[in-house]
Amino acid sequence: MKSMFKTALLVLVFCFSITSYLTAKEITLTSPSKQLVLKISVTDVIKYSLNFNDSIILAPSQISLTLDANKVLGLNVKLMDEKRRSVNEILKPLVRQKFENIRDNFNELTLSFEGDYSLIFRAYNDGMAYRFRTIFPSEIIIKSEQVEFNFAKDYELLFPEEDGFMSHSERMYKMVKLSEISSTRFCSLPMLVKLDNNVKAIITEADLEDYCGMYLTGSENPHNLTGLFPYYPSKDSVIKGRNIYVTEREDFMAKTNGRRYFPWRVVVISENDADLLLNTTIYKLAKPADPKMDFSWVKPGKVAWDWWNYNNVYGVDFRAGINTETYKYYIDFASKSGIEYVILDEGWYKLGNLLEQNPDINVPELIDYGRKKNVGIILWVVWKTLDDQLKPALDLFVIWGVKGIKVDFMQRDDQPIVQYYYRVANEAAKRKLLVDFHGSYKPTGLYRTFPNVLTSEGVKGLENSKWSEEASPWMAVTLPFIRMLAGPMDYTPGAMQNATKNAFKAVYTNPMSQGTRCHQLAMYVNFESPLQMLADNPTHYYNEPECMEFLSKVPVEWDDTKVLDAKVSEYIITARRHGTDWFIGAMTNWTPRDMTIDFSFLPEGNYRLDLWQDGINADRNGRDYKKISRAVKRDTKLNIHLAPGGGWVGIVSN
Repeated sequence: MKSMFKTALLVLVFCFSITSYLTAKEITLTSPSKQLVLKISVTDVIKYSLNFNDSIILAPSQISLTLDANKVLGLNVKLMDEKRRSVNEILKPLVRQKFENIRDNFNELTLSFEGDYSLIFRAYNDGMAYRFRTIFPSEIIIKSEQVEFNFAKDYELLFPEEDGFMSHSERMYKMVKLSEISSTRFCSLPMLVKLDNNVKAIITEADLEDYCGMYLTGSENPHNLTGLFPYYPSKDSVIKGRNIYVTEREDFMAKTNGRRYFPWRVVVISENDADLLLNTTIYKLAKPADPKMDFSWVKPGKVAWDWWNYNNVYGVDFRAGINTETYKYYIDFASKSGIEYVILDEGWYKLGNLLEQNPDINVPELIDYGRKKNVGIILWVVWKTLDDQLKPALDLFVIWGVKGIKVDFMQRDDQPIVQYYYRVANEAAKRKLLVDFHGSYKPTGLYRTFPNVLTSEGVKGLENSKWSEEASPWMAVTLPFIRMLAGPMDYTPGAMQNATKNAFKAVYTNPMSQGTRCHQLAMYVNFESPLQMLADNPTHYYNEPECMEFLSKVPVEWDDTKVLDAKVSEYIITARRHGTDWFIGAMTNWTPRDMTIDFSFLPEGNYRLDLWQDGINADRNGRDYKKISRAVKRDTKLNIHLAPGGGWVGIVSN
């Protein structure tokens, strides 16, 4: 009897093993170039791995999504269907951040599973992405999401470490090893991984609609990074001035529509640092704009900005400050300099009520004054006040003739705040208002879904120079490779008071920048923002007519971009075309450099080059520069010298 029972048990185990083997499946998806290979393993769980040029980037990494009632998408799975498609098309962005035309070329795999959900994988030549899709008939609650990036080795990271979910996403990049990241440490996105053979990987996310943002933390596996998410906030919160702090959170991440696509989990791969500056993956993964909405009115441009320079205008016959006379001075400057907008930052309204102006400012008068001089007005607002008064405030702004809003101090990316971004973008678009999200999380493609969202902060920008040394030349040649890959960044360049490393001091009311004058000018070529600030005050710009010659001409949209040379955290040389003119910008960290600009990107012909270069004494005085004009052709090779924290800019025209 025992023998018969033992035999039956062995047969059962054997049959179960055969069944498991037969249902297990490994599915391969390659990029169009075949360089990138995704392997998806479907057994009782779902895992993916990633190879690039025959090297293992990611070892098997598990994917799942847990709903309420302990329903797990990605556990005890049954594969029902497998569909593939290939896309090779040209996208034409309404706002041209890098290119007039963007090639969208990928292979896609959709795996449908029993239980009304699927996983979509995309393989690009320069990266991969995946996302869940569900088709449930009613609202669902997301309890957790399993996101893993299980790297093959103990690689070095540029890790923007956070200390909480209340954050401006303005962190220093710490150089650490994967094994140093415990489950108590985490970072915001994007984040860079230095792989073998100079290959870089950037991890981020795209199409973050009606969900919460993702962070990365460590795990028991020393080479593994896992997704970490801010859970849904409870009603209890603490309001301190302009900041709203969440003190309690629910036990779930999101409540959402059961029939939806979830955010893309993205890994960008680059063999060449320069290619990170050309990457358009987030734009390509983002939801396109609603074709029924009109965005033809969207007008990018430069902005004269008041807050950074503390309204320290001088040589005038009025008392400088937050008043009508001072802003007319800004408008006059913008009009004379061909600058499209002026921002009225904090102080124009009574905090807590957008419908009550500061009695020292007449906003309709300023808007009418600007209209006559072809200068639009953008208004700064605190996000919560705008949320409380959204429709009446925006309707009033339209009556006044406001051109856009700068929304500040969100500092979170839990689901209600993400929903807020989409709500504001939509309501602003209906009223033909531009949007700049300051105090924000990183971009995830909203600028494609709503082209009126021209820029966002989430970057350690120039304002940090008012209170710290963190807005350094090192940071300036690091951000474009990592943060800017996600989308436009409102860094707010343009300082005319420029200091060497030893001379710099953080002065809140009379700020200066680190590095040279030409380092600041080069930011207008290297930093992408279709709403680009001029941070210093008009008096300083009036005193620098040669620099204003460049700042008046440099555009904020680009028909083509070529990176001539670049290395993460060390240097950048970018050439960008607008119409028939080319603008070139070079920047270095605190290391002085001798470099060569190769003009072979130019068509045949003879050209004029107007250039601004670090002066011979720029290593002693950051304001020292020299302007030169000369002839160039496509076979010209020009040697340039960059001082410590230095820069170089040029305009090539027929």
